[in-house]
Amino acid sequence: MGLLQEMFSYPFLVRAMIGGICISLCASLLGVSLVLKRYSMIGDGLSHVAFGAMAIAAVLQITNEMPLVMVITIISAVLLLRTGQNTKIKGDAAIAMISVGALAIGYLLMNLFATGPNLSGDVCSTLFGSTSILTLTKEQVVLCSVLSVIVVVVFVIFYYKIFCVTFDETFAKATGMKTDFYNLLIAVITAVIIVLAMNLVGSLLISALVIFPALSAMRVYKTFFSVTICSVILSVVCAVVGILLSILAGTPVGSTIVAIDIVAFMVSCAIGKIGGRS
Repeated sequence: MGLLQEMFSYPFLVRAMIGGICISLCASLLGVSLVLKRYSMIGDGLSHVAFGAMAIAAVLQITNEMPLVMVITIISAVLLLRTGQNTKIKGDAAIAMISVGALAIGYLLMNLFATGPNLSGDVCSTLFGSTSILTLTKEQVVLCSVLSVIVVVVFVIFYYKIFCVTFDETFAKATGMKTDFYNLLIAVITAVIIVLAMNLVGSLLISALVIFPALSAMRVYKTFFSVTICSVILSVVCAVVGILLSILAGTPVGSTIVAIDIVAFMVSCAIGKIGGRS
């Protein structure tokens, strides 16, 4: 307890905890819907787009890159949704096309217009989020908190609509529900979460925040509401434990959080088998 009190006396750790909790909470909320709709890899695709957008911001020497990255990622989410509905280009092919293209263009731009002496370090930090969560400013934490509140409020307001679209989109559409709008809403919220999560685990590990808590919760619970609540709790706990362990052990924050998520998944699988649910 004394060590924890000493650690939380540092403002940077408090800001990291607030940011980590907000980001992991938001990622886990939509994770269940994305997994059930077979959209799990959309997070991976958008994270690569966000990497490319950050490279553009670095080339343009924009100090606060989040607005630009947010706009580009949201536009890409909309395009990804529309392209995935194209009969000539299936959803998985569209994700692969956009993600690989954005990743390649981003790295190419960072090489051609290098703005710092340590290009490899900058790329590694962006991809794996090595220490960025520990260097959050007060303004970034406030922005993260505000966006997180908006995401939670939108999810709560449209909870039943998202539930219907997730489980039976065809029936929901037949009843007159604007399924295209709610799919678009899910895509936009996912894009916002991806941009927020880049500071926590980096662009290559974002999918873990979306997928692992949802899959872990599904091993134990079966109802949509129970799985969502369990997913949120697991995600937040794993983020907090991962941040603390990374500081104590001197390991990369993002990788440590994902490792804790993997352990939680294995424990959930064991609990599910013991309870006869898997």
